Amino acid sequence: MKSVAEIASALVRIPSVNPDGGDPGTDQTGEAQCAAWVADFLSEAGADVALREVLPQRPNVVARFPSKRSGAPRILFAPHLDTVSVAGMTIEPFSGEVRDGRLWGRGASDTKGPMAAMLWALREARDVLSDMPYEVWFAGLVGEEAGQHGAKALADTDYFDFVMAGEPTSLNVVYAHKGSCWLHLETSGVAVHASRPESGSNAIYKMADAIDCLRREVAPRLAEKSDPVLGHSTLSVGIIHGGSKVNIVPDYCEASVDIRTIPGMDTGFVEEILRKKVPDIRIQLRGSAPLYTDPTHPLIKGLQSLGSKLEGAPWFCDAAVFASKGSAAIAIGPGSIAQAHTADEFISLDDLEKGGAFFLSFLRALRER
Repeated sequence: MKSVAEIASALVRIPSVNPDGGDPGTDQTGEAQCAAWVADFLSEAGADVALREVLPQRPNVVARFPSKRSGAPRILFAPHLDTVSVAGMTIEPFSGEVRDGRLWGRGASDTKGPMAAMLWALREARDVLSDMPYEVWFAGLVGEEAGQHGAKALADTDYFDFVMAGEPTSLNVVYAHKGSCWLHLETSGVAVHASRPESGSNAIYKMADAIDCLRREVAPRLAEKSDPVLGHSTLSVGIIHGGSKVNIVPDYCEASVDIRTIPGMDTGFVEEILRKKVPDIRIQLRGSAPLYTDPTHPLIKGLQSLGSKLEGAPWFCDAAVFASKGSAAIAIGPGSIAQAHTADEFISLDDLEKGGAFFLSFLRALRER
């Protein structure tokens, strides 16, 4: 495969939908097949490659290009292998079709396009990678779209001095992004005939109280603190389910809430406020940390010299996982985040080629350091 577009098209044609977090829209889930393809590509490019199982049939593909310099600092190219659900897509999700100057399909933008640009550049630079003042690594990570299992597993076993998480950032450096705090809320009641609601307990009413509390008390507190790059924290109730039939008082209700956090923020008060309003509410929390990497880092300056701009982002990615372990980490890649997760996801061929050339220029510049 000679071009970035050919590599990206091949990757899109391999289903790697994350099986967690809702309806995947297909029975072709998991990253194993995609990881195997990437492993073969990197082996042919001269890397030492391993498939490291993170979850059953869901391996990270981790590659190291041999270096002549012992103890050299490590640079990691780190796109993720998984994609979001294909439910509701208006195009064939795994066609990898090229038309109208675009590559179409799930993952074209997020993040198989950026991954293809990285892979192409590493292959084109393979003859000089061993002479770099850095040891160059690549990791195709599982589970970024739900749980970040792959990034967590790799960050727990290996340290990298500089990490570039592959994301569609228009080749700009995202050095700061918001984190997430996802709440899953459950309320219980007593089911009775709807003609005598006073003899039961309505779980939906309890959840309504909790949601009202989130809007009136929690959201204003989240807005009190602001980050100069990222702005303030936000809150959105995304899912609510409850009841079984219109003439039965519901005995169960659940809701999911998305809170986007900023660096230095403690969200512990959210649970405290909710329990005061609805004492018997059940709360489960999971989330991802926000990211901040010093934008004066020499390699960020190197990326800027190639035309990158500094940006903050309201979304989160695997970069924060590595940053939590002390790595300087950013997100970067070709394509637009506006196309990620869409019903007709695509990336322009021009963006793909620019991405490959950009990463190749970055690697060549490293050799001169």
